[in-house]
Amino acid sequence: MSGFLASRIRFDRNEFAGAFGDIGTDLPLIVGMILASGIDPASVLIVFGVLQIGSALTYGIPMPVQPLKAVAAIVIADGIAGPTIFGAGLAIGITMLLLTVTGMIGWLARVIPKAVIRGIQFGLGAKLALLALSNYVQADGPAGYIPAFLAFAVTIGLMGNRKIPAALVVIAIGLVYAFATHLDLEMIAGSAGFSLPRLHTPRFGDIAQGFLLLALPQIPLSLGNSIFATKQIAEDLFPERHVTVKKIGTTYSLMNIVAPFLSGLPVCHGSGGIAGHHAFGARTGGSAFIYGVMLASLGLFFGHGFADVIKIFPLPILGVILLFEGLALMRFIRDTAGSSRDLFIALLTGTLAVGLPYGFLIGMIVGSAAWYWGAGRRE
Repeated sequence: MSGFLASRIRFDRNEFAGAFGDIGTDLPLIVGMILASGIDPASVLIVFGVLQIGSALTYGIPMPVQPLKAVAAIVIADGIAGPTIFGAGLAIGITMLLLTVTGMIGWLARVIPKAVIRGIQFGLGAKLALLALSNYVQADGPAGYIPAFLAFAVTIGLMGNRKIPAALVVIAIGLVYAFATHLDLEMIAGSAGFSLPRLHTPRFGDIAQGFLLLALPQIPLSLGNSIFATKQIAEDLFPERHVTVKKIGTTYSLMNIVAPFLSGLPVCHGSGGIAGHHAFGARTGGSAFIYGVMLASLGLFFGHGFADVIKIFPLPILGVILLFEGLALMRFIRDTAGSSRDLFIALLTGTLAVGLPYGFLIGMIVGSAAWYWGAGRRE
């Protein structure tokens, strides 16, 4: 491996452990969208995995790719068809590219206060933690509580341990539980087969419908979490990389312009993903690279049996991983503790983000207005 790549991509047990740091967010959303829309699982997984690999090489930090959360929620709830989903992805990519090349995204990054960004991170972390506890950990009923408790205890005990990464033990607990309850090797072997992504050309009508149904609810969340909060957490954890909102906006745009033509889901970067990978040990792009290879391989060789193979990751275990991803994201609010005004703004923004429809947009607007109003009163 060249010196350039060696400084950006490392493969060791901690990177391998960190590769599972975002799986609790991604898999349930991906599975939900595949089942709700009937889109091709192999295409989704291959494209998603390749984008992970590209992001790892581009950034050299655990900069993961995630399914768009607002899009996923609407698709799962309403059963939106595949062509509309692909049209929405292209609409989102073009919109974000325009915001990036015109400089609007940089202007927004300068005028939105840091306390508001911390509130967005706090709100997203709280939503992930609540989702983990209310949905995932309880998914298998009382039978799932034991492996979830063991995984939680192991994570607490091994968090930060570089010799025995917590995620590897947690995944091992999940495998034992999966094979003991509902999975067998014959089922996995029967799911094997080779697949490639299906080519797709979005039509104007699908792009327009996707923009109205899916892009408009998604873009405010993407600006707050996928762009601004992601830039902030990259600066917090990897200041030497000098990640900019322009670079994040550019890669976000290009991923969504390319993915629809290969039947891939709309995607983003995300502050929670970086926090999750980092919390479980990742320090380079190696974790996202490993994660991408794993998902692309599932699509290439097990895409048509995806519904069976994915049971290797039980929901109670994914819930524990998701819980710690949320907690890792919430902890960044602590740097507002030195200012009562900043702490109030962060908590206000986070509360609105958690509690209201379009909460991230409302929280960003209200939090910023309150911050500038307070700053004006002090002058």
